[in-house]
Amino acid sequence: QVQLVESGGGLVQPGGSLRLSCAAPEFTFANNGVRWYRQLPGKERGWVARISRNGRVDYAPLVKDRFAISTDEGGSTLYLQMNKLRPEDSAVYYCYACEQWGQGTQVTIAS
Repeated sequence: QVQLVESGGGLVQPGGSLRLSCAAPEFTFANNGVRWYRQLPGKERGWVARISRNGRVDYAPLVKDRFAISTDEGGSTLYLQMNKLRPEDSAVYYCYACEQWGQGTQVTIAS
């Protein structure tokens, strides 16, 4: 069973940036499909970025050109770089791999 631990959430002003991390000490994200999801208050969880097994990267339309998904060289940490943040990006963000979820990290965008 893969253990995923997110970090990096917090409070930031509109227009700011955050980088989320998802650590998986005994797992290699490379060659595995991985995703970032978010859940807004009162809404269902939806994906925002993904790296497919073949390396293809996709983004949800609302975050395209603002967010970037990547892994470190060792492939054991997944990142989500979030730029030009908006209040509507406020949500709990989760990483997902091998049918496992992390615990989530809260991101709040407010003045």
